Amino acid sequence: MNDNRKPADKACPICGRPAEAETKPFCSKRCADVDLSRWLGGVYRIESPDRPDAGEADERE
Repeated sequence: MNDNRKPADKACPICGRPAEAETKPFCSKRCADVDLSRWLGGVYRIESPDRPDAGEADERE
């Protein structure tokens, strides 16, 4: 059977409201800005198996 229905849009990862086309995957510019702020503030991290060099660790402290 052929299913011609459009898949349901995913919810905004910040507030859970339906995503808008202009700001996808977010529902608004505000939620996109909240997400960007979290990335820039270090809330989100991508883990790496590599350990920082001793010189890099000193620069961060």
